[in-house]
Amino acid sequence: MLWLLLIAAYLIGSIPTALIVGKLVFGVDIRDHGSKNPGATNTLRVLGKTSAIIVALIDVAKGTAAAMLPLVFNLDVDPLYFGLIAVAGHCFPIFAGFRGGKAIATTAGTLLVANLPLLVISYVTFFLVIFLTKYVFMGSISVGFSLLIYTYFSPVLEYELIFLLFSLFLIYLHRSNIRNLILGNEPKINDKNLINDRIPPKGTSFKM
Repeated sequence: MLWLLLIAAYLIGSIPTALIVGKLVFGVDIRDHGSKNPGATNTLRVLGKTSAIIVALIDVAKGTAAAMLPLVFNLDVDPLYFGLIAVAGHCFPIFAGFRGGKAIATTAGTLLVANLPLLVISYVTFFLVIFLTKYVFMGSISVGFSLLIYTYFSPVLEYELIFLLFSLFLIYLHRSNIRNLILGNEPKINDKNLINDRIPPKGTSFKM
């Protein structure tokens, strides 16, 4: 049962939400546009606000659903582990050639079930770092490090190794952003040139 549910968590995470929205509504592969990342941020950049909200909500729901599995089936396993398996599925989805997103929305869904205080701390940090730096990828990486720092100083949580690995994983996922920053061509969230990446739905001039 345990292994079947872990596989189920991975498959839930593997649902390529941004790819599906791009294909069904716009007739495009979002991995060919903008930053080429099939996540909520690039969906906003390429497909618009409505599509981005849909993608973000479903990606959050993936983490939530996976983290709920041990609770629904009465397993004595920390929901965090199931949620992180879904995060891995989101980043390396079997349904999309293992080319997935960068973990942030699905991680939020996981923490919503696994540990609400960690959710608040990490995503307040996420938005604060974006506000201060104007770089989304820096906010994303800060999620892992805020979890690590909080856990390190917490007398009750023992996730230090998990969140250290998670932080390194986030750095790996955002390696292209780091490279672009070093080269001076990583766009800020308020870069007016980002509007040039926006596309209309296939066959119409309507923009979501």
